[in-house]
Amino acid sequence: MKTKFSILKLLFGLMLLTSASMAQVQPPLQFFRAYDKTGVNVFETTRVDTIPFDGLKIRFGANFTQGYQNISHSNAARAILSGGGGFETGVGTGIFNTKLDGTGAVVPNIAVDPNVYGGYINTATNALYTNTTALYQQAGGFPLAQANFNIDVQLTDGVRVSLVSYMSSHHHNEFWVKGGYFQIDKVGFLGSEFFNKLWKNLTLKVGHMEINYGDAHFRRTDGGNAIYNPFMEGNIMDAFNTEIGGELYWRKSGLIAMIGITDGEIQGSVSKPDDRRPSVYGKFGFDKNINDKTRVRLTGSFYSTASSISNTLYGGDRTGSNYQYVMEPVSATLTGNAFSGRVNPGFKDNVTAFMINPFVKMGGIEFFGTYEVAEGNSQVENGEVKYSNPTLPTFSKLPNRKFTQLEADVVYRFGKDEKYYVGAKYNTVSGTAVFGQSTTASSISQGTRKDVSIDRTSFGAGWFITKNVLFKAEYVSQKYNDYPTDNILSGGKFDGLVIQGVIGF
Repeated sequence: MKTKFSILKLLFGLMLLTSASMAQVQPPLQFFRAYDKTGVNVFETTRVDTIPFDGLKIRFGANFTQGYQNISHSNAARAILSGGGGFETGVGTGIFNTKLDGTGAVVPNIAVDPNVYGGYINTATNALYTNTTALYQQAGGFPLAQANFNIDVQLTDGVRVSLVSYMSSHHHNEFWVKGGYFQIDKVGFLGSEFFNKLWKNLTLKVGHMEINYGDAHFRRTDGGNAIYNPFMEGNIMDAFNTEIGGELYWRKSGLIAMIGITDGEIQGSVSKPDDRRPSVYGKFGFDKNINDKTRVRLTGSFYSTASSISNTLYGGDRTGSNYQYVMEPVSATLTGNAFSGRVNPGFKDNVTAFMINPFVKMGGIEFFGTYEVAEGNSQVENGEVKYSNPTLPTFSKLPNRKFTQLEADVVYRFGKDEKYYVGAKYNTVSGTAVFGQSTTASSISQGTRKDVSIDRTSFGAGWFITKNVLFKAEYVSQKYNDYPTDNILSGGKFDGLVIQGVIGF
């Protein structure tokens, strides 16, 4: 324990030194969300014009996050052996069958391999197998550090460009560009008084950018940028994506209206035009300071796409989870199993989603909530995947599956400039999941549907050592309900402690 504490002291000493040396005076930019503590509880950037333009400005910034994790996990799934070794007939029976449903022949001589974690052996043939539902073996340690590199440029009065890149992340641990966009809050460059008046309450964002569906994405951790999030993770069903398109905002006296349209996918493409439709989304609500101590915000958002090659509204993150390897198999890899603890409903073809977010801040107490309903299907569920041989079976379109998400968190900030906080969060997701889908040329399956649910409870605390440096900790507990016994999440649960040091400037 003393050794771990010494490592943490060294880690945060280095973080403080780095922050002091790198977070020099940055040029102020118009209509900008800062990457430090002043960006906390900022949603859409303000329309208040407080910074005069006096020439082109370039701002280089970064976010760094290093964590320590000590989480334990368990499940109650049947053993499913790799390489055709067999399927356990029931949880813990130790009896294996050649078929998952138990209608095949018994596989004799299968025993646990005492020398290999998650391993089994056929004692008659010495054939070795891996239990694909055995959980990753883990203990306390330091996950890969994550880092973002930010370039923001004030091009002219009211016109700004932003580019964010991931220097290190759990999903892409090589340098990876998240996206970039233009934001236009003034149109003086047009030289037209008519357009100046027309644009008084308008903002236009254009680019390959983080789409503004819902408010939860403003509070989630994004790679190295963990300074906005009082907890470790965002929502279990993580609505976050970068798409190519534009968003037009109208804001006046606290009222907000936005409409957006994009290509509906995380990457640009010109292929298969008959299978691709744009995404349309919007947000409506208000954000008002009732007095100098009370702020109230309430927004409703929608997102809809009719068809896509691969929509990733709930799988668009390119950085990864902050609960590394939880509920993952023994064969898990950093990049291949980067989204531990989250649930992706798999609406890759069509999806329609609605989200309502209340936010109230009264003095140091703040409440944030999420109510979300989403429904959709994958291509194979819509009957779009077919065998090449016309004599083989075809598939009809299945009804859309549906998921519902509820989340509520309360945070109390205190001390000078609210440099400390404590908080609690509850998040639950329930819906119809699909298991056993296959789209290979020789075996197409629409899968089996089953209603499942997931519950997460988190308790967090944090200390802003400076406005650029945050130390935070969280205890988390999560449970998986009603998953089939041949799935690794059956009877699953995890709990434990996560600590992070964060720098943002």
